[in-house]
Amino acid sequence: MCGITGILNHNDEPVSEELCQKMTRVLAHRGPDGEGVWNSGAYGTGHRRLAVLDLSEAGHQPMVSRDGQLVLSYNGEIYNHREIREELKTEGYRFQGRSDTEVVLNALHCWGKEAILKFNGMFAFAAWFVQEQRLLLGRDRYGIKPLYYFDHPEVFLFGSEIKAIQQHPAYRFKVSADALTEYFSFQNIFSDLTLFEGVKLLPAGHFMEVRKGNSTPEKQKYWDFNFNPLSMSQTEAETELHRLFEQAVERQLVSDVEVGAYLSGGMDSGGITCVASRKFNNLKSFTAGFDLSSASGLELNFDERERSEYLSNLYKTEHYEVVLKAGDMERVMPELISHLEDLRVGQSYPNYYVSRLAGRFVKVCLSGAGGDELFAGYPWRYYHNTVNGYSNGFADQYFKYWQRLVPDQFRDSFFNGRIRPLIDYDRPARVFKDLLDEGHSDVADPKAYINSSLYFESKTFLHGLLLVEDKLSMAHGLETRLPFLDNDLVDFAMKVPVELKLRDWKNGNRINENDLTGKAFQFKSTTTDGKILLRQMLQRYVPEDYCNGRKQGFSAPDASWFKGESVDYIRRLLFDKNARLYEYIDADVAQKLMTDHLEGKENRRLLIWSLLSFEWWLRIFG
Repeated sequence: MCGITGILNHNDEPVSEELCQKMTRVLAHRGPDGEGVWNSGAYGTGHRRLAVLDLSEAGHQPMVSRDGQLVLSYNGEIYNHREIREELKTEGYRFQGRSDTEVVLNALHCWGKEAILKFNGMFAFAAWFVQEQRLLLGRDRYGIKPLYYFDHPEVFLFGSEIKAIQQHPAYRFKVSADALTEYFSFQNIFSDLTLFEGVKLLPAGHFMEVRKGNSTPEKQKYWDFNFNPLSMSQTEAETELHRLFEQAVERQLVSDVEVGAYLSGGMDSGGITCVASRKFNNLKSFTAGFDLSSASGLELNFDERERSEYLSNLYKTEHYEVVLKAGDMERVMPELISHLEDLRVGQSYPNYYVSRLAGRFVKVCLSGAGGDELFAGYPWRYYHNTVNGYSNGFADQYFKYWQRLVPDQFRDSFFNGRIRPLIDYDRPARVFKDLLDEGHSDVADPKAYINSSLYFESKTFLHGLLLVEDKLSMAHGLETRLPFLDNDLVDFAMKVPVELKLRDWKNGNRINENDLTGKAFQFKSTTTDGKILLRQMLQRYVPEDYCNGRKQGFSAPDASWFKGESVDYIRRLLFDKNARLYEYIDADVAQKLMTDHLEGKENRRLLIWSLLSFEWWLRIFG
């Protein structure tokens, strides 16, 4: 796990080694174990190393092929690298070390871009083909590892983080109005844009080719989610899921450094920790809890320390905890946003703290992310439209549901007069529907709707979570591994029928996800629907009452804190007429919406978090 960056000048001007080093060194937190820079002529690339496999100099990067014709900077882990290594040996390739980097290098040298189809893991790489003067960029299936780029007429820049691109004099900061529109619609960015005008994110499951002198990159999709269920009995499905789950966890335990595990009170992380603890004595486990003394409603259930401690005792792990209070958010925001850069989904500061905790003890940590999106862990979302009409109404209803931040009546007035002429108000709906079309959303029954929803959330919500997880773990030199996103396990999960994932798929239960009382509270605090097959299989590892308990996400009680202990902080930052965000957002509208929350009229916790994040983002990067 590492950080990569690079420069391709479209003229014949040689790349400055000093500039390449400058771009590389701002990624030092991603790779504290080593630095390397390679430059020749119009191309230069840099690498920061977090040594996990083959700790020797044989794993140093950038790595050059034996014939000198291919230069690789790579970030990630390929879990089937041993199998690919053996295949390459039959093609005549020899190896100097045991790293997966050398396997990626030789695979690309041997098979070109087709090698990507063989990789089972998480990765972002830049491969420079010297003779052809051609740059190949690639990103893993699911978007676990990020790769940003800036396409300028005179130069092409890329990096694991945007701050590397910012070091180059060709980049000039400007806020992207289109990305801003998406962010304050979805609390996410569904397209390939970022809030940094001109900086784009290579989409998951894509590669890109850039040739010197041609500033039009050629982008191509090589993989996509396809929820296309097959007929199978529950017994057959459970047997196969058990086999693939064990295989996935065991694959991701391969490391030359110590591996730990996140351990919440849930079954997903519990199952992974159970399998890992069988291999490692005194496996270290980590969790974050919350001080709930000022919480209310559904948030009273947000602290899972007692449940995680029970599982730790069951699996005999060496367990560590951090307990968060309202003031912890206030303290960490500048550092958090500096590392996050690319604003995405919800309140992420608990992830920052638990990653910091884990990074003090291990270099690699297993996570249960991905299980919810693959096996339907959020039933209230998929059921939101199953009681409505289908076909024409599906996209419109689903789009309204994902309008997470600004109520319809304030949408046209939310941005201020200065930026309002630049806002394309139709863009969010257009981007949204284009994504649904990619997932074949001609729905005619509840099952088709649910599978279309699973496709959409895997492409958007999960992708946002993965970006956040990468940035906040790598901020502490920590590699997060995700067994549920093993290729074989994902391929199987997409074939599992809806009725083995959701119990009440025919009728459903529509609720407002932000309502922490009333009907929503009753449903979310009692439902055992969702992930039916996974719940059954994980009883092999986790106590039955844990598997059959209600769904609990990893979230702080911010709805309570924002109108209680953090209210002075919010008023100080967001009710200041000179706040930076009011260069873009109408102060009267934003403050009216926040006041509704502070007075207990509406739950606007998501909007308040986004406004806080945007304010700090402007202070740091603007």
